[in-house]
Amino acid sequence: MTGPENFPMAIQIYLLRHGETAWSLTGQHTGRTDLPLTKNGELRASRLRARLQGITFGHVLTSPLQRARRTCELAGLGAAAQSDPDLREWDYGDYEGRTTAEIRTQHPGWDVFVDGCPHGESVGQISQRADRALTALRRLGGTIALFSHGQFLRVLAMRWVGLPVPEGRHFALETASISILGYEHAPEPAIILWNAGDQLPAG
Repeated sequence: MTGPENFPMAIQIYLLRHGETAWSLTGQHTGRTDLPLTKNGELRASRLRARLQGITFGHVLTSPLQRARRTCELAGLGAAAQSDPDLREWDYGDYEGRTTAEIRTQHPGWDVFVDGCPHGESVGQISQRADRALTALRRLGGTIALFSHGQFLRVLAMRWVGLPVPEGRHFALETASISILGYEHAPEPAIILWNAGDQLPAG
């Protein structure tokens, strides 16, 4: 990946995972399936508005899937949003709609961050997509709001700090949460905030 010295340094990326869906509630892997938010998902997504109030975003990007777009709208940023296909969720291929427990009955020990998905995206492919997205984000600079999905955001965060994709399995990320990528001491990238849910104080 191109080094940070070649990009604007004034950058913070707010990672916003979409609100709850029926499948996130049951633990079913949701990649391409375009599910709406549940009523609770809409409620929690709407609480993001207050948590983001007062922050001026130079750019707002969202996955094209409706669960991310709707979360963006409820957070009050829909009018400024641009859709980016690189922000879509991991393609789970044959494992779409299945839970980890179900998959492990056939493939014991399976972990998406290590094994990828048959007829979906491999670990290498998701890593390349995240790197491509980060290159584009660094070129934008400023403060960026990014509405996307649980597994992809974990991959993105790992690649931001130069860690391999498998390390993402150690970073839980709940629905309608906020995380922030930035720099602690430029030019060293850092995870500034992780998995702040709406039950936590905004300040």
